[in-house]
Order: sequence, then structure tokens, then C-alpha cells
Amino acid sequence: MRFITAFLMFGISLHATLIVDGFAIRYHEGDLTVLNQQKLPCEEEWIDVQTAEEMRDIIVSLKVRGAPMIGIAAVLSLAQMAEQGASKESIQKAAELLKNARPTAVNLATYIARVLDAIDQQEDFRLAVLEVAKTIYYEDLNLCNHMGWIGAELIGQEEQILTICNTGSLATAGIGTALGVIKTAYAQGKKIHVYVCETRPLLQGGRLTTWELERNGIPYTLICDSMAADLMAQGKISRVLVGADRIAANGDFANKIGTYSLAVLARYHQIPFHVVAPYTTIDRHCPGKEAILIEQRAEREVRGFGNVIWSPDSAPAYNPAFDITPASLVTSYILDAGNWDLSRFLLEVQK
Repeated sequence: MRFITAFLMFGISLHATLIVDGFAIRYHEGDLTVLNQQKLPCEEEWIDVQTAEEMRDIIVSLKVRGAPMIGIAAVLSLAQMAEQGASKESIQKAAELLKNARPTAVNLATYIARVLDAIDQQEDFRLAVLEVAKTIYYEDLNLCNHMGWIGAELIGQEEQILTICNTGSLATAGIGTALGVIKTAYAQGKKIHVYVCETRPLLQGGRLTTWELERNGIPYTLICDSMAADLMAQGKISRVLVGADRIAANGDFANKIGTYSLAVLARYHQIPFHVVAPYTTIDRHCPGKEAILIEQRAEREVRGFGNVIWSPDSAPAYNPAFDITPASLVTSYILDAGNWDLSRFLLEVQK
């Protein structure tokens, strides 16, 4: 895949000093803090992270989330261990613990593998961890910019864009994937309006995407997930932009539960449906949807949120975190190397 090397043009300079001052994560001289996304939008709480076990719990509980960001958070946790003088064996053990925190998003496993490879190949394994962590963070930041520029070329004046979940700076090192395209188009002076699906059951759209849009001054309207079809029928949606947690080699992709429904609705109403993701979300070793493991989360997440409960405690619930959208429903893949239809995607992935 030639597009894998697209980010190299930025020329990252690596050395032992690792400083990250991101929107949702910070790292400086071994101090690691993450923005608690479970508290948003009501409270901006930063969590001090001391161990890989703590980071695993933070990832599992969705205090940090988004396919690129959970991978970045895990790698920075390993960098913290390296700066604290941990042994190679301890770092390797922690890497395996973190890798299994969430199974669907491919970035987590891929980034951990890059760290483990570097540890095996370099004599100074601690420096190797710091270098890989720095590379991954700035790589993702730059990939977000590229996706934003490429995707914004599709957006016209007065477009009304539908999106689901959160795909912005809370989920990545940079401006985001699908939300990054929206931010870029708005920064270019395009008058757009965003319809945000609340994204049941944990309301990442209602809590997080609206929070980011507010901070960027982008006009938006929050809707219940079940309102999307009605808006499309009224002709109020120009296109749909979504992110991805894993894209298979045949173009099928996993994303937040509810994405498949939007793809079906968009096809019926003849509305363009685009997936926005960096090359790091493409899994060349995954042939298709049957091979994507879908994370099943706790039933209590469906029964209520926070202190608000809307069903009996004993109510059985079904709670897959993601669903899979077949490639046949995708208009195009907005990647860091270009806007590709399925034919071009397949051609490039097979190289």
C-alpha cells in the first residue's frame, strides 16, 4: 500500500524528549494525563495516569476513546514506563495487557505491535519506545490534516451534513477524521450545518461532538438517532460523514453502532455516504466483515446513563459497541492519501 508512507513528507525529528500537549491527552517528562470524556460536556476533568493497569481501565471505561486516540494513549502509557526505567519484560507485559483492552479498533493493536517491534530491534529499548510514541502521535496529527483537506474538497456551500458518534479532536491527535473534514470545510468559509446523531447508548454525539462543534463555532443541530430517516426524507441531508474503527481489506468497516443504519438510509434516499479514516485504520489482514470481532459491552449501559435509569435493573439488554457496514453501501473512502471509490480502494490495498 503506497499510501502508507504519505505522512513521511512531514519529516518528524526524533529524540529522547517526548512532549505532547494535545486536546485530549498530555505528556511531559513522564507525567501523563487524559481528559475524562465520561464527564463531558458538564465537567472538564483531567486524570493523572500512573500505571498501564490504570490506562487499561481508562480505555475500557471510555474515559479515553476513539480508535486512533486509544492507541495513542496506550503507547504513551508504555512511554511513561520507559521513562520510569521499567524493564523490557515489564513493558512487553504491559503492552499485551493494553492491546486487549478493546478488540474492535485496529489502531490499538497496530500501535502496540510497532512498539514491540522497536523494542526487539533496538538496543536502547526505552529510547525506542519514546521514539515510536512520538512518531505515532505526530503521524496521526498530520494524517488528520490530510483527511481534512481531501474531504473538504467534496463539501459545497450550504451543505447539511449528518454524522454519528465523535470523530474529532477527542478521538485523535489532531482535528479528527469525519469531524476533521467538517472543521476544515468550515474554516475554508463554507456555510455548512451539521446534524449530530446523539449516538445511543453512551451519547458520544450528544455529549462530545456537540461540545467540539460549540468550541469551533460550527452551526449544528442535535437529533435522536431515530430521526435521521425523517430528515433524509425531507431532503435536509446533503451527505453523511462517518469515521471507522477497522476497515477490512474488502472495504467493509466497523464503526459505532448505528452507522450501518445510516448507510442503508443514505442508499435508499440516494445521499452520498463517506467513510473518513487514516491508513492506520485499514486492516489488510482482515478479509471482510466476518473476520471483524465486535466488542460486546455491559448491559447496564443500555438500561441507563449516569444516575438516570429508564428500565428495570433486571431488563435483559443487547449492547454491541459497533456494527459493520458492507463496502457496497460506501460512496467513497476519504483517506489521508485521497478520496477513493471502492474500486480504487481495493486496488491500493492489494498493492
